[in-house]
Amino acid sequence: MFYWMLLVLAIVFEVTGTLSMKWSTLSGAASGYYIMLLMIGCSYLSLSIAIKKIALGVAYAMWEGVGIILISLCSLWLFDETLSAGQLFGLVLLILGITLIKIGTRATAPKEQGVMQ
Repeated sequence: MFYWMLLVLAIVFEVTGTLSMKWSTLSGAASGYYIMLLMIGCSYLSLSIAIKKIALGVAYAMWEGVGIILISLCSLWLFDETLSAGQLFGLVLLILGITLIKIGTRATAPKEQGVMQ
């Protein structure tokens, strides 16, 4: 459970960093870029710890996919951006893909591997 919480934290850091980059671009404030660097760094650090126990493909798909979905939704709300029908369809496919990857991973649990000498 700890590693899943780290993955969620990595997603939150990624979304925050990306949104702060957009905010800095619009406002001209350099502080958003510093926030972005810190948040993206924290995101990668959290992700790198999470993949110790979560399959890399699952962790990366969820980190990137859920991040894209949240960034898109927050951009609609915070920056008055729009989504075309094609973009919305792509997000739906992304959710379906993440779900299938997660279901497939549950069906084939990873085997314990010994330490290589």
